[in-house]
Amino acid sequence: MDNSLLIYVIGFTAQILFSSRMIMQWILSEKQKKVLTPILFWELSLLASFLLFIYGYFRDDFAIMLGQTLTYFIYIRNLHFQGQWKKLPYLIRFIILVFPAIVVIYSFFNNEYNLQKLFLNEAIPLWLLSLGIIAQVVFTLRFLYQWLYSEKQKKSCLPLGFWWLSLVGSSLILIYAVFRKDPVLLIGHLFGAIMYIRNIIIHHNEIRE
Repeated sequence: MDNSLLIYVIGFTAQILFSSRMIMQWILSEKQKKVLTPILFWELSLLASFLLFIYGYFRDDFAIMLGQTLTYFIYIRNLHFQGQWKKLPYLIRFIILVFPAIVVIYSFFNNEYNLQKLFLNEAIPLWLLSLGIIAQVVFTLRFLYQWLYSEKQKKSCLPLGFWWLSLVGSSLILIYAVFRKDPVLLIGHLFGAIMYIRNIIIHHNEIRE
């Protein structure tokens, strides 16, 4: 298989998993008439983030790698909230925790990556990289907000602010994807934006009731 095709397979697999979690969460929420956060949502999130990090690595895309690294550990924390993290075998937990750090350290020490390659990549102009980083930071803030909100509530939940931050961050990533000509990000976030809007509507309907 051609390397570029394999990279896109990894990327689209990650986006399919991300989309699957949103479809499942949306269907369950529609049935219950309120926003729910099933355990499988976080399990699929973690697996998809793992794959999208690999995709970003092979694409030399620092913005993608940064975004996935920032949310990766919040997914793990939500699995803690739902009592699932400690049910995983110790070796699996260890691999999941250290994987991003191992990839980054390996890349730097083997001269695959350096600061110049990350920030002065000819394929990604500095202004576009800056847009991508800002988009990923905004998109990631949704999970920081969700994590702090869940810590306060002592349970895993997806508040209204989470969906608004998702929509704003996703819109910025769509702009980045258009300029980057990245079909994985484009398709994934187009679909995601629909789910975010629907969850905002469900939240408002829940408040009215």
